[in-house]
Amino acid sequence: MLAARRAIFKNHNDPEEAFTNDQVLDAMKRSGLVADSVTIDDMEDVFREICMSGLARNIAQNFTTVWLKLFDTMVEADCPSCGRVHLGGLETRACPACGSGL
Repeated sequence: MLAARRAIFKNHNDPEEAFTNDQVLDAMKRSGLVADSVTIDDMEDVFREICMSGLARNIAQNFTTVWLKLFDTMVEADCPSCGRVHLGGLETRACPACGSGL
């Protein structure tokens, strides 16, 4: 999940911009954050968690493509366990991977 957040932060960190789960997965593959064999179906739980966490909202869906919009601009934070993490401005200040307070 941290890789998806990093890709969103680097490529789609604008609450006015809509983007798709496919665009995020492509950015993750280009950056080497996931293997080329990973499919959008493999990432379904990651994008569901991103929406449930309050980072983004699902604004439309068509089969496996989900269009998303951030609630607020993302920020970087340092987790003592996981390193650099990316959070939405309205999210709880806790690491999305391990739950440590930031």
